[in-house]
Amino acid sequence: MKTALFAAFAVLLAGTVHAKGNAENGKAKAAQVCAACHGADGAKPIAPDQPILAGQYPDYLVKALSDYKSGKRSNPIMKAFAGQLSKQEIEDLAAWFSSQKSDLHFQR
Repeated sequence: MKTALFAAFAVLLAGTVHAKGNAENGKAKAAQVCAACHGADGAKPIAPDQPILAGQYPDYLVKALSDYKSGKRSNPIMKAFAGQLSKQEIEDLAAWFSSQKSDLHFQR
């Protein structure tokens, strides 16, 4: 019984996770850094090999950008862009892109 309650609580808590960053600051940074390849709201990349960022989970975006910055993910263009971002800017970008509408998943 305790396991079932814990699992239910974990599911409810996971549904309420929000990005830690400031979406408005992320919007401004995205216009400077990301929009040329991913589109202003992250929903319209200019090439099929570039991902849609809009609607993506914020923790995924933070992890991906952090991994590009550290070199754990290998892409010279993304490493150059992410390498210039502070931890707060990464959080802000994640907040902005995760708040945008997308066809990635059902929007509530």
